[in-house]
Amino acid sequence: MPDFRLEARFAGPVAGIDEAGRGPLAGPVVAAAVVIDRVRVDPAVLALLDDSKKLTAKRRLQAFLAIRASDAFHVGVGAAGVRVIDAINILQADFVAMRRALAALPARPVAALVDGNLVPPGLSCEGHAVVKGDSTVYAIAAASIVAKVTRDHLMSLLARRYPVYGWETNAGYGSAAHLRALEKHGVTAHHRRTFAPVARLLIDRPGPGEAPTHKM
Repeated sequence: MPDFRLEARFAGPVAGIDEAGRGPLAGPVVAAAVVIDRVRVDPAVLALLDDSKKLTAKRRLQAFLAIRASDAFHVGVGAAGVRVIDAINILQADFVAMRRALAALPARPVAALVDGNLVPPGLSCEGHAVVKGDSTVYAIAAASIVAKVTRDHLMSLLARRYPVYGWETNAGYGSAAHLRALEKHGVTAHHRRTFAPVARLLIDRPGPGEAPTHKM
């Protein structure tokens, strides 16, 4: 379970940063930065926090709502869309989203703990990579939940415009149903054109918001 041991090493507020959406074939990558007031936070809310991938959808939503309702959590969210992903690659787009999330916090922390083994360049504060941080650091666990729930909601909204791809359930990942829909209906403006399954199917380049054009 996560704890505050790493945050407690710093004399001031510490942000946890994590992202959701590096692997999907469609949609943005979303990052969240979360600072927790360790004095004011409710232990019952802390008990809800863990790596978002370990939580059921119901538990993630419960934790997300508790985070957003609590004054002890300060949250910033950032994203990078498919144009950015295709222009600079997914890793660099991930870094863009993380910098935007950190900048969206109401106040700059003294340090940021970033899930994984890389620290994005150009952070506005000291940064440290924490491997498996979403399972060991409360602030990173909270960020993983915020990023995942936020991105899933965005993909559900996009699914209303493009219902054949099943984004409300696969969140843009390359599920069998999503790949079949790509074969049948083609590539949308929200697909990542540099990702191999999409690139193989791409014939022309519809603009943002246009209908798919391949094999209609």
